[in-house]
Parts: sequence; structure tokens; C-alpha cells
Amino acid sequence: MSKIRTRIAPSPTGFLHLGTARTALYSWAYARHFGGEFVLRIEDTDVARSTQDSVDQILESMRWLGLEYDEGPVYQMQRLDRYKAVVDQLIAEGKAYYCYSTPEELDAVREAKKARGEKALYDGTWRPAPGKTLPAIPVGVKPVVRFCNPPEGEVTWNDLVKGPITISNREIDDLIIVRTDGIPTYNFAVVVDDWDMQISHVFRGDEHINNTPWQINIFRALGATLPEFGHCPVILGDDGQKLSKRRGAVSVTAYEEGGYLPEAMLNYLARLGWSHGDEELFSREQLVSWFDGTHLNKSPAQWDPAKLLWVNAHYIKQADNARLAPLVAVQLGKLGVTLPDDVAANHLPLVCGLLKDRCDTTVALATWAAKFYADVQVDAAELAQHVTDAVKPALATLAAKLADCAWDKASIAAVIKEVLAAHGLKMPQLAMPVRVLVMGTAQTPSLDAVLELIGKTKVLDRLAKA
Repeated sequence: MSKIRTRIAPSPTGFLHLGTARTALYSWAYARHFGGEFVLRIEDTDVARSTQDSVDQILESMRWLGLEYDEGPVYQMQRLDRYKAVVDQLIAEGKAYYCYSTPEELDAVREAKKARGEKALYDGTWRPAPGKTLPAIPVGVKPVVRFCNPPEGEVTWNDLVKGPITISNREIDDLIIVRTDGIPTYNFAVVVDDWDMQISHVFRGDEHINNTPWQINIFRALGATLPEFGHCPVILGDDGQKLSKRRGAVSVTAYEEGGYLPEAMLNYLARLGWSHGDEELFSREQLVSWFDGTHLNKSPAQWDPAKLLWVNAHYIKQADNARLAPLVAVQLGKLGVTLPDDVAANHLPLVCGLLKDRCDTTVALATWAAKFYADVQVDAAELAQHVTDAVKPALATLAAKLADCAWDKASIAAVIKEVLAAHGLKMPQLAMPVRVLVMGTAQTPSLDAVLELIGKTKVLDRLAKA
């Protein structure tokens, strides 16, 4: 294969989980690094569990992460004729066969082998062999198709992540490659797909290591060129257990909804199992430049929500305010705050610019921004602590002077200085009660900047509550 071609092949039986997103990222970055192509394949042969909603969610996750693909999405269920043709070829060449063993018979064989302390592999009842007489085909039993796995020898490959791996053919049996309903199984369909699509490199989770010997043997039986395999260790959750759909993992799109930026997720996922020196923060372009398939970790990585928030906070600070504004507007809508189009386009970016240095998600940014547009509820304890009788005269003076003040940051700052001097106060003694009244909290960005963006009418209305 002269061209690098990688792929990601999620099953649409649920959301795109973080482990698959990471291997998609590695596959994409590897292809881009070498000027190759990246393919999206939807492995939808689990007909009972596959849904269009899951497909849509996978496509949206890929779009949000910016993992553009050069080919696809390719759907396995649209390739059934191709799988049948390859199966027929294998049967004709004596490399696959029909198996009529019933589930009950297979269970009995497995139990007997376990009782003897043997590995519970298929016993080869229906596997053809020279001079062997096969049982009579039972009436009314639909067969599966099994692959004739080599009975001896070993399967060895040099894994891109883990190095050389060898598994004896005696450890695996004659794999079912077509079910009784005619639908191919994963290990067979994936080989035909990778062969037809000329996939050169496969990055995937290390739960697939035990599947790889079967797949390599099928590739060889077909006379197909083997791709290179790289099996990435699992991602562990906070509890040290595998992060999975059943163990607290959420979808990639849930992070979008939770106020994360795609470049932060991409950066964090890439670093969660790969490194380039000590670099913690890097752009998409840098990732592509550096990612050559080396420096992938052999041991599991642990999901660290605090680290992800730190990365996200970095990218929020770096983000253009005009880009942040529509993202924050969506989050404001969830809080029941709807902005007129001109305010969202012209005023909200200024608010984002003022607040983003103290926020780690667009949800947090919206929570702050809401104070500029919606009524502020002042906590009674904060009010009692900061808005005392001693400071109320100064607040009244401030309100009177602000009423006649040109409404810009410099003019507001000048008024505040006048009031401080007139009442013999230091900045915190006046600023904190003003913040509590105007923003509902004693801690805000620069007071003059906050007041300027809230607007004269709202500021005076809120100060009047003193």
C-alpha cells in the first residue's frame, strides 16, 4: 500500500464514547500527518441494537471534534452482497464451512471440555477434512458459517503501540463468520471492509487484541495485504475501572452541551495516551505535525475531569469573543435568558471578553453573563455583610453622580474616585457592596468595566435596592 489510509468504525448502538473518539483522533491525525486519507465506517450489523439516533450522534461528534473524513460514512448493512460473495469464495476454496451444531450441542461440548479442564473451543464437528465423514445435515436447522482457522502455528504482529505480540492458533477456534440470519459477524466484516477500503493502519482499543489473530488469519486466507495494527490501552475512570458506557462515561456531544470547546477536547484526548515531550497544550496543526504513530502509551490513561477543565479554561481564554458569544447565547437560553439578535451580536461578545478569564466552560461563562441581562437575586447574608448603614450614604452619593455621568469606563472610574475621596473610603469598602447590589456577588472583574457593560439604567435600578 503506497497511501496511508486509516479508519474509524463505530457501532451505532449508542453514543460515540471517549475511547472511540480518541482512536478516531489518532487515526485522523496519523492520516493527516502522512498526507493520507481517513475513512468513516458505520458498523451496523448489530441490527437489533443499531439506531439512526446513534448514527446521527456519531456524525455530530465527529463534526464537533473537527475530524473530517475523506470517505464515508460507509454502512456495513449496505455491503451484504459483498460479504456473501467473499464467504462463497472461502467456502468454495475449503477455507470456510457450514456448521449445523445447535446452541444446545455447543453448550454441551463447552461444559464437557470445562469439566476436563480444557479450553472451551469448538470441537470441529462440521469442519471438513480429508477422509472425514460429516454428520447428516439435520432437518430444520439453519447453519452458521465458520472460518477454517489454522489448527497449528502462531500469529505474530508488531503492534504499533505494544510491540511484538504472538498468539498461538491453538488458543482460538473456528470463528463464526456468518450468523444463521445471513448477517456477517464483526471479525469477518471488518476484514473484508479493511481489505476493500485498502486500510493501511488500524488504531483501536486493546480490547480488540484477542480478535486480531482471527482477523490476520482471514486476511491471509483471502490473500489480502495486512494493515498494521495499533492497540491503545483503555481509559480508566476516577475509580480506576475501565471508562465505559456502563461506568459513568458520557457522550462526546455531552461535553459540547456542557460548555467545552472542541479544541480543548481534542487536545485533552490526544494527550490522554500520547505525548510529544512535555507539551501539554498544543493546536490541531501541531498535533498533525507531531503525530507519527510513536510515543503512544502502553499503559492505561486515567480520565481527569479537573485536568480537562484546566485545558478548556485555557482555550476559552484564547477564544475570540465573537466566537464565544453564540456558544454562550445557547447556554443563556437554557437558563431562560433570551437575547435580542443585536445584543447577542454586539453586546454579548464584550461581556464574554470581560468574563472569560475567570471561566472554565461556556456554561460558567453564561452563568456570569446572565447577571448582565436578567434580574439579579441578592443573597440576604451577602447584603447584610456588605451593604451596611455605614456605607449607604456613599452608595447614595455614587448613584446620584452616576446618574449624571457619561457612560464609559473612564468616566465611571472617575466618579468612583470622587465618591471614595468624599466619604473617606478605600476601594474595597465601596466596591464590594456595589458588586453585591449590581451583580449579586462581592467578587467580579474590574468594577468600572462591569458597570459600563451592565448599563446605566440597570445599575441605577440595582443600586436603589440599597
